[in-house]
Amino acid sequence: MIPAMTEPGNTSDWRERKKAATRRSIQSHAMRLFLEKGYDATRVEEIAAAAGVSIMTFFRYFPTKEHVAAEDDYDFLITRLVEDSAGGEPLVGRIHQALRDGLAQIYATDRQALLDRTRLILTTPALQGRMWQNQAVTQQHIVRALAGRTADKDGELRVKVLVAASFAVATVALLEWAAAPGEGELPDRIDKAFAAFAEGAGEG
Repeated sequence: MIPAMTEPGNTSDWRERKKAATRRSIQSHAMRLFLEKGYDATRVEEIAAAAGVSIMTFFRYFPTKEHVAAEDDYDFLITRLVEDSAGGEPLVGRIHQALRDGLAQIYATDRQALLDRTRLILTTPALQGRMWQNQAVTQQHIVRALAGRTADKDGELRVKVLVAASFAVATVALLEWAAAPGEGELPDRIDKAFAAFAEGAGEG
């Protein structure tokens, strides 16, 4: 079969898709090896060989082994969903919906990968640190996006508190699901966790 010719204007898109596919392949092979051998016993050289790339290529996509295990596109997705949410809605509700929708998208297509990755992080101290760092960066992006619409300093503090609290609620739901995935779907657990938070905060 003759491959289709790439339109000149689509070259950039094609390159981005190829990069994304390579990134996903490296992460997929890395996760398989982590599950088979354990995180600490798996070497970068083994991941690169399994993915069919050079070690140099591996490091172009991931600066460390921690990054390949603990990073994904979820944080960028959440930030975009919050930024695009309706400005008139309550702040916690907007963050709740963004966290739920973002995780639901990943859950619908990569449920097992999400479960494996979460469990790996829970059992690997080095990855737990990386996860909290990633989450802190995402929170900062969201705070900047939302605080830019707030005129006073007290409003900015409120945004920081509510963003941090919302991420804590979603993290509890994610960890509860990873511990017992057969006892409820992740999106539903997120809704229940936020309902409990609202009730405890006197908002429900």
